[in-house]
Amino acid sequence: MSAAPFLPFARPEIGDEEIAEVVDTLRSGWITTGPKAQRFERDFAAFLGDEALQCVAVNSATAGLHLALEALRIGPGDEVIVPTHTFTATAEVVRYLGADVRLVDVDAATLNLDPRHVEAAIGPRTKAIVPVHFAGLAADMPALLAIARRHGLKVVEDAAHALPATSGGALVGTLASDATVFSFYANKTITTGEGGMLVTRDAALAKRARVMRLHGIDRDAFDRFTSKVPGWAYAVVAPGFKYNLTDLAAALGLQQLKKAWAFQRRRAAIAAAYDDGFAALPAVRPAPAPAGDIHAWHLYVLRLADGAPVDRDTLIERLFAAGIGCSVHYIPLHRQPYWRDRYRLDAAMFPASDDAYRRLVSLPIYPGMTDGDVQRVVEAVRHALH
Repeated sequence: MSAAPFLPFARPEIGDEEIAEVVDTLRSGWITTGPKAQRFERDFAAFLGDEALQCVAVNSATAGLHLALEALRIGPGDEVIVPTHTFTATAEVVRYLGADVRLVDVDAATLNLDPRHVEAAIGPRTKAIVPVHFAGLAADMPALLAIARRHGLKVVEDAAHALPATSGGALVGTLASDATVFSFYANKTITTGEGGMLVTRDAALAKRARVMRLHGIDRDAFDRFTSKVPGWAYAVVAPGFKYNLTDLAAALGLQQLKKAWAFQRRRAAIAAAYDDGFAALPAVRPAPAPAGDIHAWHLYVLRLADGAPVDRDTLIERLFAAGIGCSVHYIPLHRQPYWRDRYRLDAAMFPASDDAYRRLVSLPIYPGMTDGDVQRVVEAVRHALH
């Protein structure tokens, strides 16, 4: 009997609809930022249920976070609060602007930003908070927004994992923060290959982001090159960036967005099967969404409990030996050389994140997994922990 094929940690779900939309874009003659990127922005606002929202398509969530903070005038001398339990992109954009990062610990159960630690970390230089909705579970936004209001702080949500997730019954992206940024990277809940979306109710913020995403030019190429009158003139009003989303990428997004709820339901079903399959193991299953709310289930993060017969690294080795791809989310920023050394950080300063890091493994969870694939992962984890 031949061995089962390797089951990857993540795989995008691309159908005939996406392929046809991309082919249509190629045949249209307009492949960079143009009509489909604009349509994707409109469709995204409609998906969130409020077409008055300002949506700015960008080539990555990193770009979106950078643009949002730049538009909020974060700069040298300022400090921005970021959870240590995140990917470096959440923090690095603060440094792009010459500001400093204040890393704080997370809630031990959810691995989301802990409001108690946020309040304690606020100082005279604090200007903004960047919550991360870890794994697709919304952070405690009511508490974080209340803290921000009390202290006059800006809030930019890193929602790279959180489409579609809800907080207090409202979709992430429609809350009272200054901006929310989604990711459409290859392994995210919907994908454009590379890409992201900045969402805001602040018209001035959106206008600034649109200018800065394309070299600080006051008119984008689509407007100039499709004008019925000579449209070659433009003005550079700021030293901007190259952060625009192409129509080729937006074509994928247009069709992926139509499937977002179906994808979420399949991810939730896989998570439920994992919860059942791991119930008797020496492991801590992910925190569920509060009653009435929705978890996006971008990640399924299992944590080894005290008394587990192997450590995390051995578990990963056994899963790979069984042909199961997996990952670790994340190596906390306080353990990364740049952040550790710049801010003189120590693991003891972040007990919840550091303890979780040493125990956690992210398992495959994507819509294309069959029930057999899911059962194979369950059995491999059970075998590895016996």
